[in-house]
Amino acid sequence: MTSVQGRTGRGRRRGMAEINMVPFIDVMLVLLIIFMVSAPLITTGLVDLPRVGQSQQRPPKVVEVVVDKQGRYKVRSEGEEGRVSTLGDLAAQVQRLQAGDAQVPVVISADREVQYQDVVKAMDALQKAGVSRLGLSVQQGS
Repeated sequence: MTSVQGRTGRGRRRGMAEINMVPFIDVMLVLLIIFMVSAPLITTGLVDLPRVGQSQQRPPKVVEVVVDKQGRYKVRSEGEEGRVSTLGDLAAQVQRLQAGDAQVPVVISADREVQYQDVVKAMDALQKAGVSRLGLSVQQGS
């Protein structure tokens, strides 16, 4: 009778239903070592900024927005200069100096010490006001 029970399957051992983690851990350690060795060899991405060329001819009328070291704004155009207190005033004064001509370029000149955020705020305010020709003033050379 014992031989019959062995054939029906009651006496058989069941296989273990576990995942063997050892090969997985081995692969992870090898990858970790590879990345640790190769990380110092990877060079950081260098940004190659475009060089500025000189314009052939200066436009006849340009509105210049100047951002000083303290983050204050001034607007200049053809000898006329005014101090601006808020970004809303900046947009209104630039539009007044453009005199309805959207093709008059607006150039932002910022001091080297000015926070980038102040320049971006000025650009954003002017673009929201509908200024289409907007540029940044740069200094030639180093």
